[in-house]
Amino acid sequence: MKELLFRGMDFKAIARNPDKLLGLGLKEDQVIKAEVTNPETLNGTMTQTDIIISTVGITRQKDGLTYMDVDYQANMNLLHEAKDAGVSKFIYVSVIGGEQMRHLKIMEAKEQFVDALKLWGLDYSVIRPNGFFSDMKDFLDMAKKGKVYLFGNGEFKLNPIHGSDLAKVVVDSIENNEKEVVVGGPDILTQNEIAQLALQAWKRPIKISHLPNWVKRILLKALKTFSSSKTYGPFEFFLAMMARDNIAPRHGVHRLENFFTQEVDRLTR
Repeated sequence: MKELLFRGMDFKAIARNPDKLLGLGLKEDQVIKAEVTNPETLNGTMTQTDIIISTVGITRQKDGLTYMDVDYQANMNLLHEAKDAGVSKFIYVSVIGGEQMRHLKIMEAKEQFVDALKLWGLDYSVIRPNGFFSDMKDFLDMAKKGKVYLFGNGEFKLNPIHGSDLAKVVVDSIENNEKEVVVGGPDILTQNEIAQLALQAWKRPIKISHLPNWVKRILLKALKTFSSSKTYGPFEFFLAMMARDNIAPRHGVHRLENFFTQEVDRLTR
């Protein structure tokens, strides 16, 4: 939304709690109060709308909702309303490599929606970011305690992206014709390098412990057996993303090192 405001574009935003959006600088007539998981609240909200941008999805399940309830069905609710209103284009923010990770609950839901979107008849664009800086806070949390734990040798590479850099790519997709946009941040880093940056941000000695992958398999099996998807789903997703290289075309100007430093400054004020 900040990027849309910065560019002076005419838009409206859907929220179940309008106060938060109003606090970001939106005017009351720019905010539509609706619940995307309840299609009845969306009726008539998209008249005179040309393009829909959806970032709807959950990584930390709450309110008893599942990935299928939100990542799939809530987006389908938006898609149905968009089609009825004559919307010309639907832009959806998914995840890099989702096609290869359909065995994960979150990816199953996201990719089922992507499948539907491609068959729906609207112009579309699927944005696939390579993880967010905010996802890297797990490294900071460990580093604060003095040691970062990694599975394997820590040499898998990724280039996560800052939310504001991703926003520019998403808004740019309004005008371009690319159907699938894979995007990452400017710095390609190994997990070891990310761990080092996190420890340096806290001014801690570089202590990284590499755990064998069999420990990960046992841990995931135990979580699936003795906990709900609310617990193991996010953990399973994070570990799956960290068990492979995830290198995307580089965009943006924000550096992970600076983000870590700013987060530590914020947390220690």
